[in-house]
Amino acid sequence: MENKLKALLDHTYQHMDKAMSHLETELLKVRAGKASPSMVEGVMVDYYGSPTPISQVANVNSPDARLIVIQPWDKSVIHAIEKAILAANLGFNPQNDGTLIRVPVPPQTEERRKELVKKAKAEGEHARVSIRNLRREGMDHIKDLIKHGLPEDIGKEGENKIQKMTDEHIARVEKHLETKEKEIMTV
Repeated sequence: MENKLKALLDHTYQHMDKAMSHLETELLKVRAGKASPSMVEGVMVDYYGSPTPISQVANVNSPDARLIVIQPWDKSVIHAIEKAILAANLGFNPQNDGTLIRVPVPPQTEERRKELVKKAKAEGEHARVSIRNLRREGMDHIKDLIKHGLPEDIGKEGENKIQKMTDEHIARVEKHLETKEKEIMTV
């Protein structure tokens, strides 16, 4: 029984960490003023008839805070990349010079920054909900284990550990959101 409890605690912790990783990935996609290759990460290019991530058809980098440079490995796909960036509706206006694409990142307005903060907070709320759901599932499993013979004091100890895990992960979510909000609101 105690082995099942340990496995349950490990499982819960791993899934809470996965929720944190997902939050970190989503927060990277929220644009914070500085140009970053991750801003165009989700763009899918029509590469010989199949949608392909931009990172698989070109080298994407950011030489400075206001510019993303995309250099395709196959020059014939440069127009498809340009179309894909425009179609992704990211608010960018790519400039094609025949060998590479420059994507200037415009400075954001106060209103746009506030929208991005709201988006980041929404992602944080999704992460908190996931973590709380994992806590609830873990607590329910512990109650089942108690019904099937796990000593109650060990069950309570397990519930306390799950609550502690939950509190730690929620605090990490808050810290990530606070950092991202500062990053977004900095002009």
